[in-house]
Amino acid sequence: MAEMNVELVAVERQVWSGTASSVIVRTVEGDVGILPGHAPLLAQLKEGFSARIIAPGGEEIAVALHGGFLSVTKDRVSILAEDAQLGDEVDVAAAQSAYDEAQRRSNGEDTTDLLRARAQLLAAGRSV
Repeated sequence: MAEMNVELVAVERQVWSGTASSVIVRTVEGDVGILPGHAPLLAQLKEGFSARIIAPGGEEIAVALHGGFLSVTKDRVSILAEDAQLGDEVDVAAAQSAYDEAQRRSNGEDTTDLLRARAQLLAAGRSV
């Protein structure tokens, strides 16, 4: 099975690095699925969503992304985020509380707090 190198970097830390068989991420243009050998691409990440990195053995790494860009070359994917959290790093109770509170205050608009909490819940495997 073909593989590609993936780097997930936030402003303050390297979040994850390794090989993957695919990456799925939401950009401002829509969802993008990346396989090894994908055409070069540079895209802005959509706020409030998570990405999935599928390791060669099938393990899925979910990550909450907060702003940033996706860069794809022939054999490398770089996700450069303002902030990122792996799904297993998310405090689900705190994220749900933040999401509920942000919804109450938002008057139907997507606020930064609402988008951040939604991304965390999605990365933790929760539906919103």
